Amino acid sequence: MATDLTGGMDAASDHFFAARPVDPEMRESVSVWVSDDRGVIGLPRLGIEAVASSWERRGVQVNVGFPDGRAVVVREAAEGASPLDADGVCRRFTAGGLEFHHREPFAALAVRYRGDALDTTAAALARNDLDGPRVRLEVDVELRCAAPPWVPGTLTEEAAELFHHGFAGAFISPRYEQLCTAAGSVRVGGDEWAFTGTGLRIHRQGRRDTAGFWGHCWPSALFPSGRGFGGLAFPERPDGGPTFNEAYLFDGGRMIPAVIAEAPWLRRLQPFGEDVSLTLRTAEGDVRIEGTTVVSSCMAGGTHHEFAPALQQAGVRYAWDGEVTYGMLERSIPVAQLEE
Repeated sequence: MATDLTGGMDAASDHFFAARPVDPEMRESVSVWVSDDRGVIGLPRLGIEAVASSWERRGVQVNVGFPDGRAVVVREAAEGASPLDADGVCRRFTAGGLEFHHREPFAALAVRYRGDALDTTAAALARNDLDGPRVRLEVDVELRCAAPPWVPGTLTEEAAELFHHGFAGAFISPRYEQLCTAAGSVRVGGDEWAFTGTGLRIHRQGRRDTAGFWGHCWPSALFPSGRGFGGLAFPERPDGGPTFNEAYLFDGGRMIPAVIAEAPWLRRLQPFGEDVSLTLRTAEGDVRIEGTTVVSSCMAGGTHHEFAPALQQAGVRYAWDGEVTYGMLERSIPVAQLEE
């Protein structure tokens, strides 16, 4: 029996807002993480963030990473558009040279970028060094969804309580994510890489407030067998209150609720080669997944960014019972807690 890739969600929820939301704090966010199945190149987040109060001026982020530490990145505010198709539905969301196209709800999407980018390194980004040459960047990726969406706050009672009645909903915002297969190409200057691999796509619509955020750990990957996992955990709260921790294992048919029992919390902004293994705990037992960072992009954090904690967005080589794949990992920590 084929897996229901909608997870029971209304197909219309995968469309973009057709007009500026009335609530000035309402956000539309769309992003993908893409990993080459050979580990030669990675795209640790391409995304657009749009807030109703500045609807036509949207945040753009494009990250391309390489195993030698090179990072080709775009981080800017750019003019956006939300064109309607003939049936009045918005399936495309754009900002500057970046476009997302939801071709088929919860099944197929495409991402395209055309523009200039900063040619630098993850180590320089970690120092907040944003100087460097500019280079022409072209990205084309087609993604096919391979698992039902995970909606945070729906798999465990504890997570649901914190999401809907506690602090977590304000930080996370209503969202869902889906494991995908991917194929595409990246051109940097005169060099081009064609690849197949995997990805994670995320769609978020809602208000969001990250003030006072104290860190997170968000890993995910799809394996060649069709198995996968994902999750999101926050470290212990400064006030000692309950913290958010929800995850899942996908066995090719079922979404199995889990928590991250051992998380690879961010301690330093190391560009690559860091052990980021984790343990997921389910009612059926613990699952250990080994991981090593391969590519990354970093943000130094602090008052010069909207998101105050230091941030790493990475591509990771994961191994689960001998099966190997490449996936994503995003982590953050308050700048004052970084180790040398």
